Amino acid sequence: MTSAPLAARLGRPGGPLFFPVTAYGPDGSADLGTYRTHVRRGIDAGAAAVFACCGTGEFHALTPEEFEACVRAAVEEADGRVPVLAGTGYGTALAVRYARLAEAAGADGLLAMPPYLVVAGQEGLLRHYREIAAATALPVIVYQRDNAVFTPETVVELARTEGVVGLKDGLGDLDLMQRIVSAVRAEVPGGFLYFNGLPTAELTQPAYRAVGVPLYSSAVFCFAPEIALAFYRALETDDRATAERLLDGFYRPFVELRAQGRGYAVSLVKAGVRLGGLDVGEVRPPLHEPAEDHVKQLAQLVERGHALLEEDGR
Repeated sequence: MTSAPLAARLGRPGGPLFFPVTAYGPDGSADLGTYRTHVRRGIDAGAAAVFACCGTGEFHALTPEEFEACVRAAVEEADGRVPVLAGTGYGTALAVRYARLAEAAGADGLLAMPPYLVVAGQEGLLRHYREIAAATALPVIVYQRDNAVFTPETVVELARTEGVVGLKDGLGDLDLMQRIVSAVRAEVPGGFLYFNGLPTAELTQPAYRAVGVPLYSSAVFCFAPEIALAFYRALETDDRATAERLLDGFYRPFVELRAQGRGYAVSLVKAGVRLGGLDVGEVRPPLHEPAEDHVKQLAQLVERGHALLEEDGR
């Protein structure tokens, strides 16, 4: 069952979906002032939505109090210009608690991440997400990855659940995604949303679009919004030359660099934000900072990406 206002806003985005990093000060505490600046700059740069305190935002590392404060700050900075969605996760009881904190902070929706640790069957997963959806009035997007992998039949049941509006895929199994999209289309017509949620979604987005997954998260938008916007517009206008130039010259090398260290899907992105001049601090344990040489390679790669845009006259 779709929530029309949010589904409509997300279903016709005017730019990439923005997953901001969470800023920390020198003492390691949450830095709300810098976080507000990061969120505001992303919205001003053309983000279509803000997904606060999700994977890139180190949801796992935040206390409930920090989580609520960051979500509230994102909502205030957005000021209605774009929707703000917040992460939720862990076991069902904690996921419900975080969902209610997000609702109290003014969020427009939730991204429900996999439950903590356990590998559950389809019946248990379905019950888990239904309890999250029933806990608040906020629309829920379910995140498929790791220990939360669904059969097409389960996604059909999720799509029939009041409050569940979409599925974000971080698994990368295009055969499964095609079967999911087909099953939901046949059984539950009308507006269910699909998102490509792989760590650097741009690399696979041409293939996901062909399957029927038009939306994607962009970690690159955090630190190189001009590059992310150029790629987004190339996809929207079927400008294959620009899309392929950026894929070959920027995104593929970035993915290969990201693969050099565990946790780089977050820590390398955060390093990129710092390279851009905004000191958002380091990642919290158990993540670790990228190697100095890898940060230098990232700086060179961003420079190359901007040079590719200049070649295209953007």
